[in-house]
Order: sequence, then C-alpha cells, then structure tokens
Amino acid sequence: MAKVEYNQVLPKKTVEMDGDPYLVLSSNIAKKDRQKASNNVRMKNLRTGNVIERTLHQSDVLQDADISKRDVKYLYENRGEFWFCEPNNPSARFNLAADVVGELNKFVNGNSIVEALVFDDVIMSINIPIKVELKVKEAPDAVKGNTSSGATKEVVLETGLKIQAPQFINKGDVIAVNTEDVVYSERISKA
Repeated sequence: MAKVEYNQVLPKKTVEMDGDPYLVLSSNIAKKDRQKASNNVRMKNLRTGNVIERTLHQSDVLQDADISKRDVKYLYENRGEFWFCEPNNPSARFNLAADVVGELNKFVNGNSIVEALVFDDVIMSINIPIKVELKVKEAPDAVKGNTSSGATKEVVLETGLKIQAPQFINKGDVIAVNTEDVVYSERISKA
C-alpha cells in the first residue's frame, strides 16, 4: 500500500488509519506563525459510519486504503435483513445489516444491480446511485388553476418513498429522483 503524507489527505480520498478505512470529507492545510504546517481533516469511518475530526502534522503518515468496487444484485428486504447475491449466480446469496446498506430500499427496487465498496474482502457499504428512476404508485389529482405556479404535491413511489413532485405528475409516470437531496429531478416517461 502506498504511503500518504499529511498534505496529500484531501477530500474524496480514502485512507487507512487504525486498521479502518476512512473517506476524507474535508481538509484545511494551515500554517500559523512559527508553528509547522498542519492539516485539519474531517473523515468518515467507512466501517462504522462515524465522522471524526483530526489534525495531521508533518510527521503523520497514513496508508492508502485498498478499497475495491464490486457489483452485487439487491434481491429484497425482510425484517431488517437485506439480501443480495452475485449478479450471475443467484445461489450465492448473502445478507447485509441495515447500517451497511443505508437507505437503499427507499431508492432501489428488488433484482437491481448495485455497487458495493469492499475492504479486506468485507463489504463496507453499498453505493446508491445519485439519480434513480422510479414509477409513481400514488398521486392525487392536480388542483385546477394551481398547475402553472410551481405548486407541488406529495406522491408515493413504487418503493414506498414519499416525495414532493410537480402538479403534472400522475400515477404511472416514471420520474427521476436525486438520492442525495431526496427530491424530484425530472419526468422520464408519461403514463
């Protein structure tokens, strides 16, 4: 594994510290008067999900985290257990805990291929796509005369997720949802 100097610990980089992989969220390299330079870093532990703040100095050397990505097929969720399999081998099933999976079942239907982050042959987390396409399961009728002013209404998607969407969205439409902000993005197809 490659060594990472204190000033190379920058946002979106993954480093290994104390045997755990960390994703760098933010960093700020500063030098105060006669003191040596330091790097104030916010990092997220990919194993536990905890966010820590740490000050790295010139003497601190970290390791580059050896994180790989692997495609897995999300099958279903049952009583808090999320079941997956290898994309081309349905008999190779395994389950993951809710804290590893996150909010996957809000945005992804069963039998969908998703990306898993792997560290030391253990799946650390599941990457949810930034934009997903979901079918509208329930949508109230638009209020007459209120459709052009940017008014929204609450719709229920096929995964059970409820979001605000424009008045022109109807039951059966397929819409794109931004998973980072959990907001309507665009209509993909009309019912």
